[in-house]
Amino acid sequence: MAEYVRPTLDTKFHIDFDWWQQQKRSLRVHLQAHLCPGCRAQYADQPAEDIDWVDPSTGEVKRIDRLWEVVRACCAQRDEAITSQTPFTAAVFLTFVANDNTPLTPLELHQKLFWRPAQTILQTFSGRETFYGIRPAPGAKK
Repeated sequence: MAEYVRPTLDTKFHIDFDWWQQQKRSLRVHLQAHLCPGCRAQYADQPAEDIDWVDPSTGEVKRIDRLWEVVRACCAQRDEAITSQTPFTAAVFLTFVANDNTPLTPLELHQKLFWRPAQTILQTFSGRETFYGIRPAPGAKK
């Protein structure tokens, strides 16, 4: 049985793409919900198209839906995308998308989402429930 080590404020988290497949959930559908009005008009009805994506921390190349890049490069960068009014778990998800899924600690997330304490971020994403595939990153300090 694998040993579980409780994540800390220094543990790096990321969006685990494999979680979406394991849960039989569509990352594409979730990304469509975060398209800004201009991108929604342009991309919402286009068929899925995979592109190569390079994990910035590991250099691993994965195939991802083009919508990831659209949301990352445009929609998640808009001032109105992530505010104190954005649902908390969605704000964290969009923060990872905007940062190209670069692993971040709860302390680093708190710097970006100042209205949520780092301890709250840690407790939310290290509990039994997984929100939007956000989990400790492989090799993350625990």
